[in-house]
Amino acid sequence: MLFDAIELPGAFIIHPEKIEDDRGFFARTFCSEEFQERGLASVFVQCNISFNRTKGTLRGMHCQVAPHEEIKLVRCTMGAVYDVIIDLRRDSPSFRRWAAVELTASNRQMLYVPAGFAHGFQTLEDDAEVFYQMSAPYRAESARGVRWNDPAFGIVWPPANVRIISPRDRQYEDFTE
Repeated sequence: MLFDAIELPGAFIIHPEKIEDDRGFFARTFCSEEFQERGLASVFVQCNISFNRTKGTLRGMHCQVAPHEEIKLVRCTMGAVYDVIIDLRRDSPSFRRWAAVELTASNRQMLYVPAGFAHGFQTLEDDAEVFYQMSAPYRAESARGVRWNDPAFGIVWPPANVRIISPRDRQYEDFTE
């Protein structure tokens, strides 16, 4: 696997290294030793799938707060998504900054999302599926979020003819420090 650090400290785009032949290819998508060597979480206790029927579906921006913060390893297993993270760690040099990556079934890239980040995505195709590996189980009492279009972050989302967003994700209040 190739680990590319992105502009937000602790976050990585991970590329599987393919071993190809005339049958196709083989690649690892996770190796605890390689994650440990880089100081990354190497134990994931929960896996989730998000299936989205319609292009323009937006989910996020979600996070879990202490004592149940979670690290996520995210990949798109069907279709394509514009995946966004926001650094909400108050002591971070990149506090309130965001980054995005296009995750697709064909590029097979993964995004490593550190604890203390909000995460969300917008589907770029119908029938998009996202697979999450989580470092901690979901705890409703620790679930939080920030609004996808909050001016405090200024996220630039891809244009969408129709944007499908849950009432919960629409109702987050303006971010305050």
